Amino acid sequence: MTPMNPRWVGGAAAFATAALLALAPPAWSGTKCALRYSLAGWSAIYSTASGTGTVTCGNGKSASVSLKAKGGGLTAGKSKIVNGKGTFSEIDDINELFGSYAAVEVHAGVVGSSAAQVLTKGTVSLAFSGTGKGVDLGLTFGEFDLEKSATKRIRVSSAE
Repeated sequence: MTPMNPRWVGGAAAFATAALLALAPPAWSGTKCALRYSLAGWSAIYSTASGTGTVTCGNGKSASVSLKAKGGGLTAGKSKIVNGKGTFSEIDDINELFGSYAAVEVHAGVVGSSAAQVLTKGTVSLAFSGTGKGVDLGLTFGEFDLEKSATKRIRVSSAE
């Protein structure tokens, strides 16, 4: 048996490594997304809130979303957040953002209300804050749902 030429083995290994690197997505391939939202709700031991928003990603993708929060804890009040902003951890696909997040919230306000949270759903996290109006104070544990809004279809009929 003839021994393999070391240059040929080294060249084949370099080619295989280059091919794998070309096919593998780079570690920095994720994109950042932001959330702008409004949210209104109330709490009296049980807490509930709902709202709407828009997710915009660095790769040009965006989606209108509906927000729902529910939970319980030591909480009481009513508030409306009108200019909320949030930032997601890096993701590969906008669809990774939708679903239920685990939530712990501390909120407080008299006339002016503010909220800040960090939520997690698997490897995706969302940090958001906002200000608005209300009277509220509390600590809640619960769930925060972020879903794509149903798109309204406009039916156009032709005149006969």
